[in-house]
Amino acid sequence: MFIGILYLFLTFIFCFILVAVIKLAYLGITTLKRPAQTEEKKLPPTKTEPVYYIVEKKRARKTNYSEPKEIEFKK
Repeated sequence: MFIGILYLFLTFIFCFILVAVIKLAYLGITTLKRPAQTEEKKLPPTKTEPVYYIVEKKRARKTNYSEPKEIEFKK
């Protein structure tokens, strides 16, 4: 019985390490494919035109409601 628990634990450790290695390898491959980023800071373009935002008015709540309708069920 204890040998089964040992095999289960070793299988879990093996799979955990395998998944971690695959994730690290994928991360390394994706960083190699990316072009190197230059450290030059680019200045944002100056905006000469003003920016306008559209603002909606809040809707007013109803002050008066209609009478409730009566519902008759069939018997």
